Amino acid sequence: MAASSDFELQLNGYGLTTAHIFYRMPDFQSVLQTYVWQDYDLAPDFPEMTKFLSFWEKNLDGALHSVRYMHKRLIGPNEWRKVNGEFKLH
Repeated sequence: MAASSDFELQLNGYGLTTAHIFYRMPDFQSVLQTYVWQDYDLAPDFPEMTKFLSFWEKNLDGALHSVRYMHKRLIGPNEWRKVNGEFKLH
């Protein structure tokens, strides 16, 4: 994703995605640990989260157990409308 402001991302359809990741401790496989990841991403394909999870599986020792995620578009199409007027006071 190119460097861009959060507002521009929201205008382009990105929403805030939060992933709650459960993974196994490398030395104690029966112990689950958690990690929370959050970034702007595009639903329903979630390319940023997929890229992060691929990085995790290739580079980190803690094997993934499960991932729960939530996604919320912060700006929807019904929240914007064109204004054709102006009020001047004083």
